[in-house]
Amino acid sequence: MRRFLLLARAATIAAASLVQFAHAQGSAVYLATYVDVMPNAAASGSTLLTHYRDASRKEDGNLRFDVLQEIARPNRFAIVEAWKDKAALDAHAKAAATAEFRDKLKAIQNAPYDERVTSALYVGRGESGNSADAVYAVTHVDVIPPGKDDCMAALQTMSVDTAKEPGNISYEVLQQGNRPNHFTVVEAWSSREALDAHAMAAHTRAFREKLMPIGGALYDERFYKALS
Repeated sequence: MRRFLLLARAATIAAASLVQFAHAQGSAVYLATYVDVMPNAAASGSTLLTHYRDASRKEDGNLRFDVLQEIARPNRFAIVEAWKDKAALDAHAKAAATAEFRDKLKAIQNAPYDERVTSALYVGRGESGNSADAVYAVTHVDVIPPGKDDCMAALQTMSVDTAKEPGNISYEVLQQGNRPNHFTVVEAWSSREALDAHAMAAHTRAFREKLMPIGGALYDERFYKALS
C-alpha cells in the first residue's frame, strides 16, 4: 500500500511538472507584422529593417526576430518575431530601437504597418534543417467564426503532413489573439521546387478544399526570402 502511495505521489509530481513546463512554453508571444514601403524605397526599407532586426535580437526576452522580403514585390516585408512573454514584448514596444524604426518608417511607408499579436498553435519541423537559400511562404488564413475549430483541425493535420515532405524546413501555425478565427501560417522550404511540389501534394489540395466552405476572406499567400 505504501509503495502504491509513493508511486501515485511521484506520478502526481511528474504530472505537475509537465503542466508547469507546458505553461512556460505556452507563455511565448509571437508577432506577425506586414510592412509595405514605397516601390522606390525597397533598398532603404531593407536597410532600416535589417538594423531593426539586429537591435531587437539583442533585447532581453527575444526568442526570434526574422525579417522576410517578398520575392514578387520587394518593397513588401514580413516580420516574424517571438518573445518569451507579454512583458518582454511590452518592453520591446517601448525600446529606443522600436521608436526609431517606427519614426523612420513613416517617411517611406506605402501604408501603415499591419501588426498582429499571435501565439504558436502548431509547429511542424521538417527534416531539411536550415538553409541560407530557404524560400518562405507566409499565408493569412481567415475563416468564419463557426469554422474556427474545423480550420484548426485541418491546420494541425497540415502541420504533421507537411513536415514529412522532402525539402520542408518548418511549418508553423500562429493564431491571432484578438481574432481566434484568423491564423498566420509560416512555411520554410529548401527550394522553390520543393515549395511547388508541396502546392501540388494531395494533402495540400485536400486542405484547400476543406477551407473553401468556411473561408472568411481571400486565401492570402505570399513568397519571401530572408534578409541577410
